[in-house]
Amino acid sequence: MDKELSSIFVIFGGTGDLTKRKLIPAIFSLMYEEKLPENFTIVSIGRREKTNEEYREDMYESVKKFSRFSLNDELWHKFSMRIFYKNFDFTSDKVGYKDLDTFLETMDTKHLTGGKRLYYLAVAPEFFEGIIRNLKSNGMVDKANGWQRIMIEKPFGSSLETARILNHNISKLIPEENIFRIDHYLGKEMIQNILAIRFGNSLFEPLWNANYIDNIQITSNELLGVENRGGYYENAGILKDMLQNHLLQMLTMIAMEPPVDFEPESIRDEKVKVLRSLRLFTAASFKENIVRGQYGEGEVDGKKAVAYREEDRVSPLSNTDTFIALKTYIDNFRWGGVPIYIRAGKRMNTKSTEIVIQFKKLPGINYYKDFNEVVHNLLVLKIQPEEGFFFQINAKKPGSEFKMEKVQLDYCQSCKYLNDSPEAYERLLLEAIRNNSSLFTRWDELEYSWKFIESIENQFKTTLHEYPNYSAGTSGPREAIDLIEKDGRQWWNTAAD
Repeated sequence: MDKELSSIFVIFGGTGDLTKRKLIPAIFSLMYEEKLPENFTIVSIGRREKTNEEYREDMYESVKKFSRFSLNDELWHKFSMRIFYKNFDFTSDKVGYKDLDTFLETMDTKHLTGGKRLYYLAVAPEFFEGIIRNLKSNGMVDKANGWQRIMIEKPFGSSLETARILNHNISKLIPEENIFRIDHYLGKEMIQNILAIRFGNSLFEPLWNANYIDNIQITSNELLGVENRGGYYENAGILKDMLQNHLLQMLTMIAMEPPVDFEPESIRDEKVKVLRSLRLFTAASFKENIVRGQYGEGEVDGKKAVAYREEDRVSPLSNTDTFIALKTYIDNFRWGGVPIYIRAGKRMNTKSTEIVIQFKKLPGINYYKDFNEVVHNLLVLKIQPEEGFFFQINAKKPGSEFKMEKVQLDYCQSCKYLNDSPEAYERLLLEAIRNNSSLFTRWDELEYSWKFIESIENQFKTTLHEYPNYSAGTSGPREAIDLIEKDGRQWWNTAAD
C-alpha cells in the first residue's frame, strides 16, 4: 500500500445527508477493497452534540443502507475505530479550529498520517470561504509536513460574478493545485470510458468530426422531482443543477481534442478549449433554440406526482425551470456546423442519462431501393442507470429477400461487472488523495461554463412563461420535440426503445 495514501479525511458537515449517503459509505467501500491503508482516519465535524460512539452508530446505519458491500461485525469494528467526531460551530467558533488542529496533530502522531489531510466541505456554499479562511489563519492548510487539500461541492458560486469573487478570495488562501472542485459525474465509470472509447479504438477517431457526424445529443432524464431539495432548487433550477456542470462536462469529454498525454492538466486544457468554443446565446438564437419547462401534476411509475409548485419549500408562483432543451454549436474546426442538442428534466417518463453520436448517412444511399429501410448509425453511451454502450449499424435480414434491419453491437458494463463498478464518490475521493486532479473542475473550466449559462440566463430575464407546461411522467414540453424535428431530426431515447 502506498504510504502517501496514509492521511486524515476531515469532513465539515459530518452529520449532513451527503456524508451519510455518499462519503462514509464510499470510504468504507475503499477500505473494503483494500485501496486505503489501515491507518487512514476519518474526522467528522458537525454542530450537533454527539459522542464518538453515537456518531459511529449513525454511520453504521448509513453504511448498512448505502454501501455496495455487505457489512459484518468484524468489518464494522475495524472501520469504525477509524471514525472520530468533533462538535463545534465551524461557521463562527474560531477557538474550535484551534482545538481541531490540536486533535488532528494528535491523530497524526497516533496513526502516522504525517500531516496529510483532505478537507471535504460538505456544507452550503456560503460557508466555503469562511471555513477555508479559518483553516488558513490557524495554519491548517500550509503545514510544512505532508500535504493539505480541499474538496468543494457544487455549486461554486451562483453566477459568473459570484464565482469569480469566491475563486479570487479562495485562491489568495490556498493554491489552485490544492483545490478539488467536485462534479460527481466525472467520477462515473462510463464518463471515464469516453476517453477509452474515443482514443483506444482506431474505428472512431477518424470519424469523430463534422465530416461524418450529423449531430450529438446529451440527455439526462429523471423520474424524481425535487424531493426535499426545494429550497436549493428554487435558486438553482435545471440550469445550475445540471447544465452548468454535469451536462457541459460530458460535452467536453465528447468534443475535446486528443490531449498531448493523459496528465490532469493536459486533459483539462483540452476541455477548456471546448467550453471557450461554445456558441453563446443571443436574443434571436435564444428564441429559436431553447425550450424551458416546469412539471405539473401527473403520474410517475403508477403513482400520483404533485406539481413542482406544490413541492416542499417551493413558491406556489415559482417560475423555476425543471426542464430545458437546447440546440447549440461548438465553433471550431472539428465541430463546425454540427448541432449539439442537450435536454434535461425532472419528473420525466424514464430515468436515463446517455450520450448519442448520430453519424451521417452515406451519400447517394437513397439510390439503392433495397436500402430504404436503413437506420442511422449511432454510438450510444449509457451513463445511468445502466452503464455501457452500443453501436447501431445496418445488416441484411436472413432470407431470400434483400431486406435491411438494424443491429446493435452491445456492451453492458453494469451487467458484466455487477457490483464491481465503483460509485462516483469512491473514485473521486481516492483520486483526490492520490492528487489526480483530472477528474475535478479547474477554475477556467468553471468560468467559461458560467459564461455560457449566463448567455441563457440573460435571456430568461426578458421572457415570461406560463407554468406548468408539461405533466409529470411525460417526455417534457411538446416544444422540445418541435425544437429538433424542425431540423428533420428526432430525439433518441434508447432507454424507452
